[in-house]
Amino acid sequence: MAEKVIVVAGPTASGKTALGIELALRYKGEIVSADSMQVYKGMDIGTAKATAEERAQVPHHMLDVAEPWEDYSVAMYVSQAEKSCRDIIRRGKLPVIVGGTGLYIDSLVSGRDFAAADFDLGLRERLGREYDELGGEELLRRLASIDPERAAKLHPSDKRRIVRALEIYELTGMTITEHDEYTRSLPPRFEAASVHLGFKDRSRLYERIDRRVDIMVEQGLFKEVEGLLEQGLSPGCTAMQAIGYKEAAQALLGQIGRREALELIKLRSRRYAKRQLTWFRRDPAALHIDWEEEPDFEYALAFSTKFFLDCGIS
Repeated sequence: MAEKVIVVAGPTASGKTALGIELALRYKGEIVSADSMQVYKGMDIGTAKATAEERAQVPHHMLDVAEPWEDYSVAMYVSQAEKSCRDIIRRGKLPVIVGGTGLYIDSLVSGRDFAAADFDLGLRERLGREYDELGGEELLRRLASIDPERAAKLHPSDKRRIVRALEIYELTGMTITEHDEYTRSLPPRFEAASVHLGFKDRSRLYERIDRRVDIMVEQGLFKEVEGLLEQGLSPGCTAMQAIGYKEAAQALLGQIGRREALELIKLRSRRYAKRQLTWFRRDPAALHIDWEEEPDFEYALAFSTKFFLDCGIS
C-alpha cells in the first residue's frame, strides 16, 4: 500500500503556505514545496518563498535546490522530492506537500516513472528546429501518421506538445497516447489526502494577488531581479520566465516602464491563478475549502480533521 502524504494546493495568494505549516505542526509533518520556481536559489521575493521565520517553525524541503540558470524539469523535481518524502516518512514524520504547480504535485503523487529514456535534449532540439523550418502543419501531419488520436487534439501552433509527442515516439516506440495510458495504469507513488484552497468570490483572490504584488515590489522585487541579471543570468532562461521576473527584467532592460511591468505582473498573476483553480477543481476526491473574505485557518483545521481521519491520518 502506498504511504500517506498530505497535499495543500491552490492558486497563488490563497494561503497555502500558512495552512501547510499549521497542518505540519498538528500532524508532526515536514513541508515539501511543490512550486516550479521556488526550486531556484536567489529567487525569493517574486516566488513568495517561505520566510526564515516560517522555515524555523517547520522543516522545509525542495526550496533552493537548483541554480537559476539550470533548465529544471518535472522529472528532476519528482526524483528529488520523492527522496525527501521517503526520508521524512523513514523518520516517522508526515510529508505535507504544499504548492501551486499542479503538474509537479500530480507527477510526484502518481506512479509516473520518469525514465531517462523519456528525455533526450538533443532529439528535442532537433525536432524543435524541424518544427521551425518545416512548420507546425508538417510536423502535425507527421504525428497524425503515427498517432491520429493525439494529433486530432493539437493545433499546428502547439509546438511544445507536438515536439514532445514525436520525441516520446522516437525514444520509446510508443505513441504518446499509449505512453499516457501506460502511465495512468501504474499504482500511485503516495496516497494523498488533498486540500485545495480557493475563494467563494474570486474577486477577493484577485485583490489579494494585487496586494501581494505591491508588497513584493516594496520588499525589493526589482532589486532581486537586477541582482540576477548582474550575475549574468539570461533574460531568456527558464527561471526568468517566471511571472514577476520576466516583467521586472523587461523594465530593467528598458523595454517597458516600471508601472507597465507592475500592471503586467498583476494581470498575468491573476490569469495564472485562474488556470490553477481550473487544474485543482478537477480532483473530486480532494477537500475543497473556499474562503469567505480572508483565509480562516482555525476553520480549515477544524473542517479538515474528519477528512484526514477518513483518509487514515490522525
